[in-house]
Amino acid sequence: IDDGGQALIFMESRRRAESTARATASALKKRLSKRQETELHRISAEISAHGEKTRLTDDLAETVSKGAAFHHAGLNREHRRIIETAFKQGYIKILCATPTLAAGVNLPARTVVIGNYKRFMAGYGMQPIKVMEYKQMSGRAGRPQYDKEGIAILIASSEDEQDYLMEDYILSNPERIDSRLAQESALRGHTLAAISSDYAHSENSLLDFFGSTFYGYNYPTAGIKLILGSILRYLSREGMLEYDGDRLKATDFGRRVSELYIDPLTAVVLRDGLKQGALDVTDFTWLHLICHTPDMRPILRPRRNDMELVETYLEEHRDEIAIHLTEGYDYIDYEESLGEVKTAMVLEAWINEVSENDLLERYNVQPGDRYSAVTNGEWLLYSAHELAKTLGMPESRRHLIELRTRVKHGVSKNLLPLVRIKGIGRVRAQILYNSGYTTHEKLKRADLRQLTALPLIGPKLAKTIKEQVGGLVDEQEWKRLDSIVAEQSSLSSFIEEKPEEDEKHEEDYF
Repeated sequence: IDDGGQALIFMESRRRAESTARATASALKKRLSKRQETELHRISAEISAHGEKTRLTDDLAETVSKGAAFHHAGLNREHRRIIETAFKQGYIKILCATPTLAAGVNLPARTVVIGNYKRFMAGYGMQPIKVMEYKQMSGRAGRPQYDKEGIAILIASSEDEQDYLMEDYILSNPERIDSRLAQESALRGHTLAAISSDYAHSENSLLDFFGSTFYGYNYPTAGIKLILGSILRYLSREGMLEYDGDRLKATDFGRRVSELYIDPLTAVVLRDGLKQGALDVTDFTWLHLICHTPDMRPILRPRRNDMELVETYLEEHRDEIAIHLTEGYDYIDYEESLGEVKTAMVLEAWINEVSENDLLERYNVQPGDRYSAVTNGEWLLYSAHELAKTLGMPESRRHLIELRTRVKHGVSKNLLPLVRIKGIGRVRAQILYNSGYTTHEKLKRADLRQLTALPLIGPKLAKTIKEQVGGLVDEQEWKRLDSIVAEQSSLSSFIEEKPEEDEKHEEDYF
């Protein structure tokens, strides 16, 4: 660090990445120049200004102000972008991350430290990582065009462990690269897609197709044929394809499943849940149904401190669940079932306008995890709506399309008219509603000056709102209001014109 280099430290968990970043930040602060401190405080303020205020945001902003940072999937996208940019620019000297960073982002550093060669796996505890993961992390050592060499440090806790790590990681070759098609879920989807797109019409043509892929190169034809036969029987049994002699043809249901890019197993879960329903159909019914699908993975697993909360909620809402749940005989399956319930609970809290910080405190769900659950949830609710259309279920369709919009924006039914206005997301809708602007008609009659004065609105957005709801805008008055705001140079005047996260990234959902 004193010679102008940077360090990338990989830790086995988010908590360890955060605590390591805080510890290194304390030691770093005295090594910073005045210019570096000024720039880091600017970056810290930028972090604080983006997204809802949470304990995680405060920790990150404080750590960054001292020259270090942590990076993991629990951070929201904007915070990850800010951290990555600041590290590339050299302002952040030490970045503590989880191993997912090594595979997803190109952030080389002069020195890489791998703090633990094990990682937690649900149901199995701490397990050694693959050699490939070690190579990915250590391969980040050395910045092209800047460093003549890179240093990768793998920490051992004893001499015996040192010998083991040298033999099994440093001197070992990475594992063989495998095809995604070796996963049955991927093969199911591609098999249905090949048939519904008229690319393949028989088992033999499917074998020829898959035999020409990397999957076919790695696996014997006899093995592929066995798995393919099982998949075809499953798709036929579930009504997604039919046989006409030796010829295969996708049904309307199968074709729609393929068009939605969902796992056929997900489609079966959604179809059966839609048909069966529950004793008491609520928002939670549909939220839990999508969380039961394989496409909703990874789910939010319950921790020790919220296990009782989830179990109690399950007992109280069992009549709202449309599918059979695994009981507590197999702990791994039972934990999976509770994870589905917890994920549905978080989505339900989100549409009931629970804040990011309360989600973090109540369920230990970080903004990045919430964003992932919301994105997947919106996609699967759309898929459920489309399958309900194919199956001729208009009542379910109406509920699902409304629920999809609520999940997308994180709002109650009362705010739905407001979030349909371009530029209005969750936070601004709450501001408008709490200020008495509860309908389009009230916004149409709203005084432009009063609308402009609301937090996070401003003249440009106020004008856009009025135009969208059919209200009249006095151009002279608007120009005068706009010129007043333009003279302001505070941070709040900068933030007010920025789109909310759910509006800004709307195109990323589909």
